[in-house]
Amino acid sequence: MSIPNRRKRNVRPTHPGEMLREDFFPDYGLTVSSFAKAIGVSRQTVNDLLRERRSVSPEMALRLSRFFENTPEFWLNAQQAVDLWDAARNIKTEIDRITPVKAFA
Repeated sequence: MSIPNRRKRNVRPTHPGEMLREDFFPDYGLTVSSFAKAIGVSRQTVNDLLRERRSVSPEMALRLSRFFENTPEFWLNAQQAVDLWDAARNIKTEIDRITPVKAFA
């Protein structure tokens, strides 16, 4: 049995680009050029991801997971957390207008 987490998060989740920039790149001694070449994408694609201008797609998640030997779900879950956070703030007033439905017993 799991207990749902009903607390609201006050801080935006970490973008995968920030994870790469702050944690992975320094630990592995990577440069934008060497990384882009290793995973088969352009330097601009990597740069956009590192600057958080680009989201991690399923294809990118597969490339990242292969390179770092982790799972694509790790990258997609991190991206999904950011996307949900942003969406919740962008349409908060619209969401607040929705009345939840109650099931009949």
